Amino acid sequence: MEAAPVFASTALNSGLPPVPGTDQARAITYGHGSLASTSQAVKDASGWVQPLRHEIGRVIVGQKYLIDRLLIALIANGHVLLEGVPGLAKTLALRTLAAAVQTRFQRIQFTPDMLPADIVGTLIYNPRDGTFNPKLGPVFANFVLADEINRAPAKVQSALLEAMQERQVTLGENTYELPEPFLVMATQNPVEQEGTYPLPEAQVDRFMLKIVVTYPSRAEERTILDTMATTSPNLSVQPVVTPEQILQARQVVNTVYVDEKVRDYIVDVVIATRDPKAYKLEFPGWIQYGASPRATIALTLAARALAFLNGRAYVTPQDVKEVAYDVLQHRVTVTYEAEAENLSSRDIVRKILDTLPVP
Repeated sequence: MEAAPVFASTALNSGLPPVPGTDQARAITYGHGSLASTSQAVKDASGWVQPLRHEIGRVIVGQKYLIDRLLIALIANGHVLLEGVPGLAKTLALRTLAAAVQTRFQRIQFTPDMLPADIVGTLIYNPRDGTFNPKLGPVFANFVLADEINRAPAKVQSALLEAMQERQVTLGENTYELPEPFLVMATQNPVEQEGTYPLPEAQVDRFMLKIVVTYPSRAEERTILDTMATTSPNLSVQPVVTPEQILQARQVVNTVYVDEKVRDYIVDVVIATRDPKAYKLEFPGWIQYGASPRATIALTLAARALAFLNGRAYVTPQDVKEVAYDVLQHRVTVTYEAEAENLSSRDIVRKILDTLPVP
């Protein structure tokens, strides 16, 4: 097991980096390594981040928040639930990212008449030799877009559970591994609710992040007009990073340092969604269900991934606060009383972050 870091000073608790060459920098150790070596590893492994953002930015105007969250989910080995009105480049964003990462992209349009076999595949009977041969479904891709996932019934939505959690699919007696990296981005349309099926709680909890995509600014929309208002827009993307580099980045993300006080802060934020009274938060019957322990894991990984994208080898409390909304807002279920007060789960998370003391 990796040795716990030893601090000669508590200056890092405030998020300030150590000064190279000082006793503080030399005193922070990770077993056989050091913070300096981890910082170098982060620098080496994240060299593709800015070129990737630039390449995607050639096709996707604005939407920096969406792209960064997709990158967080990718290097943290998570999945993304996306909510937004039509026409905000949700499909194009994932397709562009897949092309830049040199991976296979697959779009699945969810409809009410779908069957689980339409996603994961099925067994085909061969009458010649009396055997069943597997026909793998479209989920066997690196980047899978589950478009309008709430338009399919629960039995179809649940077909993704094993794939998202175990990264495998079971057909009959055999289990088939999914390719790596593997990322599912599911979209929901908040406008049309007729003919839709709410996602089961078990399905929602599998998504590391939930992102609400908004309209672009006026300047961004003018740029969209200038670049896309043609019958044949240029959507070509040059490969920037390989799947092997993504998997290497994941290994480096695991070494990003999280201080004990920051770990305690993460646990407090999650538990406050279940037991707000313990933290002197007044939520009179507003929370029906709080976040699960999976949220604690996801919040830590997402904060590490954000630090990695910013070129840091350690997590600050601000990293935790930045990703907390995306990690928690779909895992906190509010009651009818809260809805009557026009309060959403995002409002609950905001109140928790504003109230709990930051280490």
